[in-house]
Amino acid sequence: MNPTPAVDVWRDETLGESAVKALKKNGFDAVYIADIKTAAEKILSYVGKDKTVGFGGSMTVKALLIAERAKEAGAIILDHNAPGLSPAEKLAIMRRQLTCDVFVSGSNALTLDGEIVNVDGNGNRVAALSFGPAKTVVVMGTNKIVRDLAEAQARIETFAAPMNNKRLDRPNPCVKAGTCQDCSGETRICRSYQVLRRRPSQSDFTVIVVGSFLGY
Repeated sequence: MNPTPAVDVWRDETLGESAVKALKKNGFDAVYIADIKTAAEKILSYVGKDKTVGFGGSMTVKALLIAERAKEAGAIILDHNAPGLSPAEKLAIMRRQLTCDVFVSGSNALTLDGEIVNVDGNGNRVAALSFGPAKTVVVMGTNKIVRDLAEAQARIETFAAPMNNKRLDRPNPCVKAGTCQDCSGETRICRSYQVLRRRPSQSDFTVIVVGSFLGY
């Protein structure tokens, strides 16, 4: 039997608020927002005319239309996934993202202890989350909340990694198996693993947890 909408709302709010409390204890600026529209407005409040805004390739951020709306606000968009870019142009944009005014990213998992967990292929996203941008904003749905680091890794291996490999049309074995096979080919996208246990020193870092199913 599927849970009623009221139960869904209760679960999202309860888990979201618990995760936010743990994030704050770990030094992050964090907030739980129930709806997508308000979450998008919160992110856009950090964006202004002529500010450089970098993106970590997040499906969550894409669903919120942040790049399009930031561009309308006069921001300078640094999106290495924009169509028509050469490999050299993509790499140059990823490097510029490391020192942008605002870096907006999703996340692969968030533990109830307030730990942010990510895995990258190039390492550009985890690098920017560690150090560089003047302002860092991570946004994620409550579907990303897990109990601990073990569950975070399991989530990556059984859901996030296979889904992203399928989306990117990578010929990796998890696309056929549906779960991580710990492959070793050149097309592997799981290469750089990161756990943020505390807010990186001297960073201006905001985490927005949204009461919704967002991204992979």
